[in-house]
Amino acid sequence: MDDVIVEVLGCGDAFSSGGNFNTCYYVNNRSFGFLIDCGATSLLALKKNKISTNDIDLITISHFHGDHFGGLPFFLLDASVQGRTKPLTIISPPGGRKKVQDAIELFYPGSWGVMDKFPIEFIAYQPNTPIVSGEIQLTAFPVIHSERTLPHGLRIHFKDKIIGFSGDTSWTDELFKIAKGVDLFICECNFYDLEIKGHLSYQTIKAYRQQLSCKHLLLTHFGEDMLAKIDEIDIDYATDGKKLVL
Repeated sequence: MDDVIVEVLGCGDAFSSGGNFNTCYYVNNRSFGFLIDCGATSLLALKKNKISTNDIDLITISHFHGDHFGGLPFFLLDASVQGRTKPLTIISPPGGRKKVQDAIELFYPGSWGVMDKFPIEFIAYQPNTPIVSGEIQLTAFPVIHSERTLPHGLRIHFKDKIIGFSGDTSWTDELFKIAKGVDLFICECNFYDLEIKGHLSYQTIKAYRQQLSCKHLLLTHFGEDMLAKIDEIDIDYATDGKKLVL
């Protein structure tokens, strides 16, 4: 079976701390490619890494903050300009189609018709209910972040691998479910030791590390506080452009 490759297109926080792009992970093998989140800078990151929007079959969205879904309008506009004809699936919390349509209309008035240029299927997930689409199975778990963004962590089966993604969250025991037995658990770590609702700190993750039964833990979403102490951590962490083979 072909290797599953995970490419970090963006590991930054909302403010692109350290010059990092907003959250976006490209997961692929020879037959299928998908994004985990599509933050505002994702189209730039795709182009920098020579990945075409046509290479993406599906996009998953953890929650409706701009640094996690704000790249969708630009992605769709670019795909339309490039003459995309193959279908695209977008899996998100409920309301994804309207959110994206409103964003396109805000950024490029009169351009919302771009969503009719090629087939786009919006699928809304519900907590703890598996969804099968294309070559993935996805289950969403509610996490603790800004409630209006409908925050969820994700557990994604792809080929013979499982990837867990925390989304943005404070500590919640739902993370144990997301991380259980996965090949890769991508976990946000905005702060080093600050405890601020809606995000995790390195010290909190370290305290629970032995209980997270994942095969590989990868920290992401660093703010300036974390970046200033990056040399002090002993858990693997994301950097823009990093590739992992599962």
